[in-house]
Amino acid sequence: MTTPVSSSIREARIRLRGESLVLLPERAAYWASGKTLLVADAHFGKAASFRASGVPVPRGTTSENLARLDRMLERHPAERIVFLGDLLHSAAGRQDATLQAIAAWRARRRELALVLVRGNHDANAGDPPAALGFEVHPGALQAGPFSFCHEHHEAALGYPVAGHMHPAVRISGGGESVRLPCFWFTRGFALLPAFGSFTGSATIDRGASDRVYAVADDTVIRV
Repeated sequence: MTTPVSSSIREARIRLRGESLVLLPERAAYWASGKTLLVADAHFGKAASFRASGVPVPRGTTSENLARLDRMLERHPAERIVFLGDLLHSAAGRQDATLQAIAAWRARRRELALVLVRGNHDANAGDPPAALGFEVHPGALQAGPFSFCHEHHEAALGYPVAGHMHPAVRISGGGESVRLPCFWFTRGFALLPAFGSFTGSATIDRGASDRVYAVADDTVIRV
């Protein structure tokens, strides 16, 4: 069931392991009973990392990502954000401007608990600065029926909710096709789309019983 939120934003609400999960067009999910926002693959500092390597890419992606966090928090009463790995893109991306922007956002959101489940990029980028007040987990975080992790095979208990792959789905019709970021739910795991606005994606190989929800602008729709 797709739930209208405003004249321009349409979210999708699903049941997963007996819990309500809201899929957000900002490419994140809200676990209602846990009052938890789930964000996969933010890759803060990726554009800065590219620029440090001499690749001319647009500025402003960190501010854009933080603004999207604010929009989600305005609509949903989250008390915690769980980042499912790859919070920072690389050591080269730990530029002062990037970290200062995150610190300024954090100063306005001191009431929030911030949790990072380490991903493969976090090994190179390092943990977020201690002043940001993150709780960091080296492996999967068990909460309710879920196991929040970066790669779904890391889960030992619970239903894995993960990122890492940056899933996308191809939609075709009328001789045209488009590839869109998506939420992918299988019997064995769930994958969230990459939250970062400067990331690639990988087309999923969906099964017949899988539930897939594509993100198109401000709309989440089952496909």
